[in-house]
Amino acid sequence: MFDISWSELLILGIVTLVFVGPKELPVFLRTLGRYAGIVRRQANEFKSQFDAAMREAELDSMRKEVEQMQNSVNSEVMKAKTSINDAASISKLEPASAPPTSPAAQASAPPTSSLTSPLPTPASEMASAAPPSSVAKTES
Repeated sequence: MFDISWSELLILGIVTLVFVGPKELPVFLRTLGRYAGIVRRQANEFKSQFDAAMREAELDSMRKEVEQMQNSVNSEVMKAKTSINDAASISKLEPASAPPTSPAAQASAPPTSSLTSPLPTPASEMASAAPPSSVAKTES
């Protein structure tokens, strides 16, 4: 980081020992350590505040992206809703535009009630009463 070699550190230590003295060297190093701790705490606090600001800025951009996606989804849903409503209104109009059927055509049409349906044959009763797995086994 500071690009200091071992020889430079040795020279710095000897100069410090000469100027501070051997009696005051432990006090000096303790004071130097306190200041290094204070600087380190300040740097960590600045870093945490900077990270919090970056997260907040990122959250703002994410919030804008989510709002854009929500608006696009809402517009697509509204388009689909209007197309469904249009299709429903068109389908309501179509039977009215169909030609009316004559009473003779209605009389010749076969009745659709369940009372006039033919009776089931025994084979069709067995096929409808049996579970699907047994039908598949009997057929193969």
